[in-house]
Amino acid sequence: MLKIDIHTHILPKDIPKWKEKFGYGGFITLEHHKPCCARMLKDDGHFFREIESNCWSAEKRIEESDAQNVNVQVLSTVPVMFNYWAKAEDCAETSKFLNDGIAEIVEKYPRRFIGLGTVPLQDANLAIKELERCKEMGLVGVQIGSNVNQKNLGEAQFLEFFQSCEELSMAVFVHPWEMMGEKDMQKYWLPWLVGMPAETSRAICSLIFSGVLEKLRKLRICFAHGGGSFPYTLGRIEHGFEVRPDLCAVDNERNPREYLGKFWLDSLVHDELMLRVLVRMFGAKKIALGTDYPFPLGEEIAGSLIESSSFDEKTKANLLHGAALEWLNLDYKDFE
Repeated sequence: MLKIDIHTHILPKDIPKWKEKFGYGGFITLEHHKPCCARMLKDDGHFFREIESNCWSAEKRIEESDAQNVNVQVLSTVPVMFNYWAKAEDCAETSKFLNDGIAEIVEKYPRRFIGLGTVPLQDANLAIKELERCKEMGLVGVQIGSNVNQKNLGEAQFLEFFQSCEELSMAVFVHPWEMMGEKDMQKYWLPWLVGMPAETSRAICSLIFSGVLEKLRKLRICFAHGGGSFPYTLGRIEHGFEVRPDLCAVDNERNPREYLGKFWLDSLVHDELMLRVLVRMFGAKKIALGTDYPFPLGEEIAGSLIESSSFDEKTKANLLHGAALEWLNLDYKDFE
């Protein structure tokens, strides 16, 4: 059965020293300190993460994908590379560099990889310009963060960008980053375990309550990590909407529950019961296999949760590729 993994991250093997070019720091560099391994460092020397060659080598990814019967990976950058905090023009340049790298891999292996770009979302005009360039290069969408310098995605300044995504038929993948309260919960990896799920819910609620999803009904948007905490706190969100419409229904009078099935989620929940909840709430055509490859919080064997579940074959097919193809606006026959 065709297996498409919509949530995988990739980096170029070599990253320019942007600090030397732009005159200020904070950017990620790679230190290749031993064969097939590198340290992700902020250019002030601060260690971020250890990575292996599967984070930059298309050939290594194909080898590992073959071992797990993954036919296609959707490539997107590592969220720390968004660089929304940087000057917009500089972020645009780093985005182009990252997008060119992904486009090159997709062009080389068009049946194995699909590409999502990144854009300087702190400046809508520059973001749209890069979005258009991404489409011209053959990328099918973009990955964006759950907030932009702590501004919610539902803010008016981002509406034009989302409109352009809809008009250009570019898919959008929302990934949590710059988690709320991160500095206050450094112990026990809590930013990743607690902050990320909350960030994704923040993004979904912002886009619903602001009316973005109401205005842009053809926008094909997907949220990482099974929608974070949103599906499991929807009852509370809906109740708040009903009892305090003066606070929640200011810009959109539709109940948040009405948006179930109007957007996509990935399947990365690590628990069959939770996956069954998602399928019941959203429908199997809106849940797409996503693993967070090649990072440790991802699914170790791609699709194992779906394949070992008690879902029928039709449901499994939707989860393993059907939902992904619909979200990406692609055809099954392109990957036969």
